[in-house]
Amino acid sequence: MRGRHFEDFHIGDVILSEGATLTESQIIDFGLRFDPQPFHIDVAAAADGPFQGLIASGFHTLSLTFRLLRDTGIVTGTSLGGSGMDELRWLKPVRPGDSIRVRVEVVETRASRRGDRGTVRMAYTTLNQHGEPVMTCTMAHIVATRTVPV
Repeated sequence: MRGRHFEDFHIGDVILSEGATLTESQIIDFGLRFDPQPFHIDVAAAADGPFQGLIASGFHTLSLTFRLLRDTGIVTGTSLGGSGMDELRWLKPVRPGDSIRVRVEVVETRASRRGDRGTVRMAYTTLNQHGEPVMTCTMAHIVATRTVPV
């Protein structure tokens, strides 16, 4: 599957991902490797902690959010990376057994002076199985154009 080129993105376009369910072991593994706080890695300590149970690291949620967008195929073979992220907010904890999916809306497109790429700013909303937002952010994707200027 080939992704969309820069010219194929329009303000207001909405992309919906499939879902993914986080397991306790996935949450603990990510926490041990990248964010070893008790509420991410220790079930007993988390039970008495600020969230009254184990929760996924926000960085785990962010990483999975991007993976779910990538898995839609929207930028397969056309992504040239990214130039940043703004307004990242973690709104609700993600717990073992929660299923998340992503709704992405194109909020801006800006052609590059180089002509072979453009920036597509996308507003991400990560939703849990109840349709509640658990995370939001805006990412700037650099996407190849269909034709390269000569």
